[in-house]
Amino acid sequence: MAAKKRLVCEPHGDVTIVNFTDRKILDELNIKEIGDELFDLVDKHGKKEILINFSNVEYLSSAALGKLITLNKKMQAQKGQLKFCAISPTIIEVFQITKLDKFFDIHPTEADALDAFQSS
Repeated sequence: MAAKKRLVCEPHGDVTIVNFTDRKILDELNIKEIGDELFDLVDKHGKKEILINFSNVEYLSSAALGKLITLNKKMQAQKGQLKFCAISPTIIEVFQITKLDKFFDIHPTEADALDAFQSS
């Protein structure tokens, strides 16, 4: 049986928009699968501009944050851009406490983030 896809990816010009299928990203196996899918976008598919939309996400574990940090480093190494959008107030608070709001490029809406790709 094939593993359930943890991400839904849509092309938008040169940008790949990624949405999570899970509302709660807490389980270690799910986080590993999400990480693998995200890393494949860069490593196997050569994506240089990725926008991760968090509008569906209610909870995010610290292990998931670790995967996002690794993804950001991969993107920077390949001169790519990673942006986040639509992060709930509860999750943005975690980003702020950990100072990751300064590390990641976070935008309030998908449209704002897409505009930011155009202007950079």
